[in-house]
Amino acid sequence: MSRICELCGKKPMVGSNISHAHNVTKRRFNPNLQRVRALHNGSVKKISVCTSCIRSGRVLKAPRMMKSVTPA
Repeated sequence: MSRICELCGKKPMVGSNISHAHNVTKRRFNPNLQRVRALHNGSVKKISVCTSCIRSGRVLKAPRMMKSVTPA
């Protein structure tokens, strides 16, 4: 599974770990992706979306189904 937000296209960035002795090694900054049940193109699907899209309201979460209770 690729680490890409399905709405905004945010993907991993690269940078450096820098130690106190200034040893430099490569590292990755992964986006904070969450699997969310959302309305996507008119149907309910699980999509992987970054948290900034969820917080900004770009994701319309799908309503949960209520369990029907029959009177006894």
